Amino acid sequence: MAYDPTDLRSTLPAAKPAVPETFSGSEHVKFRDLPPVEKTGEVSTWYARGQNFVVGYSDLDGTAVFARENQPDEYVVLLADDALSATVRAPGEELTVGGRTMLVVPPGDSTVTVTGQGRVLRLLTTKSADVAALAANAGSYDEPHENIPPFQPWPDPPGGFKIRAYDLTVPPLANPPFRLYRCTTFMVNFIDPKQGPRDPAKLSPHTHDDFEQCSIVLAGEYVHHIRWPWTTNKANWRADEHERVVAPAVTVIPPPSQHTSEAVAPGTNHLIDVFSPPRFDFSAMDGWVFNAGDYPSPSPAPR
Repeated sequence: MAYDPTDLRSTLPAAKPAVPETFSGSEHVKFRDLPPVEKTGEVSTWYARGQNFVVGYSDLDGTAVFARENQPDEYVVLLADDALSATVRAPGEELTVGGRTMLVVPPGDSTVTVTGQGRVLRLLTTKSADVAALAANAGSYDEPHENIPPFQPWPDPPGGFKIRAYDLTVPPLANPPFRLYRCTTFMVNFIDPKQGPRDPAKLSPHTHDDFEQCSIVLAGEYVHHIRWPWTTNKANWRADEHERVVAPAVTVIPPPSQHTSEAVAPGTNHLIDVFSPPRFDFSAMDGWVFNAGDYPSPSPAPR
């Protein structure tokens, strides 16, 4: 880890050193360079995936209905803009919310009707095979990527599965400025937009031993700096990456690469991070996960 001592991430529990001999590559899906997979007069939608998850990104100007039948597990809808509203319906319940909200939709049948202008993100696990097949990078996961254990959902919520909504405008943590929510299938870090480039003297290169990080660029431009370990077998070495992406884009960063993301646009830069399943280390930090009371952590957590 290379966090600044004033950054509370420097106090995260130390992970066991990972010593894999082979590594998977990163994924950079640049939606602005691709035709939408689904398009009507009101909505254009693109998809990207990781080992355990699928991201659906929609630009909306009007009304869109996202329906699921026999959905196998919880999924997440993020309303990224103030000018959006959504009504979620599931058997026996209905909820209407405004923009900049995270919705958790229960398993089974449901519809999410979104109205307005802005960006809508849907996060589903790859158990939703119909959606996973739509990902622009679906072929990259014809074989499982390395160093990632089989997906295990987190414990069911004590209050049962139901529609839940979380405010993405509440004040974030002080340092790091995270806004963390989780459910049984995902953890979302909805960081606020930043103005101007990141200070190159204050980057935060770090590693994850056994899970992918999904970084979604919603505005501006970023350079994702990624470096893989050297092993005894030079044939397994990978070149460093310094991949420049322009919004909207999804980058999937594999373990155990060292990585950091640098905002470089002069105006607004906005990146959020997604993990599937939720992260144990962030969850172990008291007060970090804003809705921890709704979703318990597994017990005992891995050592």
